[in-house]
Amino acid sequence: MRIVFMGTPDFSVPVLEALASVHEVICVYSQPPRPAGRGKKDRPSAVQAKAESLGLPVRHPVSLKTPEAQAEFAALQADVVVVVAYGLLLPQPALDAPRHGCLNIHASLLPRWRGAAPIHRAVMAGDAQTGICIMRMEAGLDTGPVLLREAVPIGAEETTGALHDRLAALGARLILDALDRLSELRPMPQSEEGVSYAQKIDKSEARVDWRRPAVEVDRLIRGLSPFPGAWCEVAGERVKLLGSRLAEGQGAPGEVLYGLTIACGQGAVEVTLAQREGRRAVPPEEFVRGFPLPQRLD
Repeated sequence: MRIVFMGTPDFSVPVLEALASVHEVICVYSQPPRPAGRGKKDRPSAVQAKAESLGLPVRHPVSLKTPEAQAEFAALQADVVVVVAYGLLLPQPALDAPRHGCLNIHASLLPRWRGAAPIHRAVMAGDAQTGICIMRMEAGLDTGPVLLREAVPIGAEETTGALHDRLAALGARLILDALDRLSELRPMPQSEEGVSYAQKIDKSEARVDWRRPAVEVDRLIRGLSPFPGAWCEVAGERVKLLGSRLAEGQGAPGEVLYGLTIACGQGAVEVTLAQREGRRAVPPEEFVRGFPLPQRLD
C-alpha cells in the first residue's frame, strides 16, 4: 500500500520501521526540528532521523490548516495515512484525502486515556492494564471507532519507560495486522462510558510529597520515569527518583527508614533507582555509598 506516515517521538519509530519493511512509505510527516542539547541547536525528531536513514522524504509543516499544505498532502494520493504521536491535529480535508482514511495508533484502551500522555497516566493511576488501539481517525480528540485493540498488563514495578517500549512494539505489530485485514475489519464505535483524558504531564507534578500514601508515591515515581522524573531534595540537592516499589515500614513522612526506603503518609516506598544532578542513575546501595543521607528527605 502507498502509505503516508505521521509521527514524531521515539514511540513512533518502531511503527515506521515496520511499515517501511512491508509497504511503500511515500512520505513522512514529523514535527520540525527543535533546539536541544547544551548548544540548543536544532535537532530533528526521532522519526525524521529514522526516515532519513531509510531514504524516505520528510516534511515538517508547522500547520496543516493552510490550503497549500492540504493540497500538497492530497497530491500524495496515499492509500492510507498512519498516525502515531504526531503532535498536530489533522483538519477534515487531511482526514478525507487518503483512499482508505487515516489510522491512528493510540497507547491506551480507548475511551480511557484519550489525549497526550496515556502511558504516564495509566501508570500514575495504578491501572492494572493498558494496551494499543488502532483507530479510524475523526475530527475529535481520539474519538474515532476502533478497528483493533490488544490489552497488556502493567507490571507492579513497571515504569512508563519500560511500558512505552512494550507498547511501541505492540503498535508496530498491530498496524501491520490492521492493514493486512483492512477490508474485513469492522470499526467499533467507542463506548460513551469510561471516557478519561490523559493531560500532558506538567513538571509541577514531579515533586514527591512524602505525606501522600506510599501507593501514590510509588505510582508517581514509576509513572514519571524516565521523563520528566519525579524528584525530591536530599541535603539541599535535587535528586531524581526513577524506580520504586512498595516496602514494609512506618515512620514520619520523608523519614529514611533504611537504605533508600522512605516512609510516606501511609506505608513506605523503596527507591530502586536514583540520580544525582549531573550523574548517572544508580541503584540504592551505590547511591548511598559516598552520599550520606539525612534522617529525613524533603
